Amino acid sequence: MDTVLRSRSRTVVIGSGQPFCVIGERVNPTGRKGFQAQLQAGDLSQVEVDVAEQVAGGADMLDVNVGDPLADEVELMRQAIPLVQELTDLPICIDSSIIEALEAGLAAYEGKALVNSVTGEDERLEAILPLVAHHGAAVIALANDDEIPMEPQRRLAIARKIVSAAGDFGIPPEDIVIDALAMPVGAEPRAVTLFVESVRLISEELGVNTICGASNTSFGLPGRHTLGATFLAIAQSHGLTSAIMDARAPQCVEAVRAGDFLLGHDEWGARWIADFRAKQAAAAT
Repeated sequence: MDTVLRSRSRTVVIGSGQPFCVIGERVNPTGRKGFQAQLQAGDLSQVEVDVAEQVAGGADMLDVNVGDPLADEVELMRQAIPLVQELTDLPICIDSSIIEALEAGLAAYEGKALVNSVTGEDERLEAILPLVAHHGAAVIALANDDEIPMEPQRRLAIARKIVSAAGDFGIPPEDIVIDALAMPVGAEPRAVTLFVESVRLISEELGVNTICGASNTSFGLPGRHTLGATFLAIAQSHGLTSAIMDARAPQCVEAVRAGDFLLGHDEWGARWIADFRAKQAAAAT
């Protein structure tokens, strides 16, 4: 099934027969002290830089997170969503752990957004799913509850619970994208094999689309872009349909675009060839 997201003027479709959806992760202050200080001062100027870089890198959507404990996240989200929509026509993934910030972002957004995220705890489901339903959005659902399970069957069970709960609020399965939990391979050698098995099970059993935070896998390791590109190629071949990732990393973006071609999601390599020619033309100027 296909998950359809929209901005004011562009539609992006996530699906098993569709090109891989690259969701640019850079509009996020995590680990960025300078950006955090700007947000605390109510300054969103860095957002313009981050949006431009992710768009230039080939993102299909943008994740927008302006969370900082010392900043007014609700007001910042209320301002950031219209700002990003003025800068680009890419659809947006509204990212916050604070329900009021999600609500502010959804109220300001023009189109059909993706909400990041909900988990399997009953209180989170009851708080976030009505908001998603009210705004006609889609939602990323993490396959964990109060614990992060490693076993694929446990992740599948939580994903099934979330899909069922969403249905109670009128949210169809196609508007749920399951995060199958990419974990650092440096901390758990089986992390990738467990992840791809989780993707396979969730895709086959529930038929929903899947996503992950791609950079999690290589956390703390050298050669992160090489590891990330290889991870994405492996996961894509096992059915992963989207990822929140750094679109500034050409290796990673090119890996999924090559995967689209080789897996038959880029007919005759039209996008692959067009992108190659565009890069040649840019290099020649």
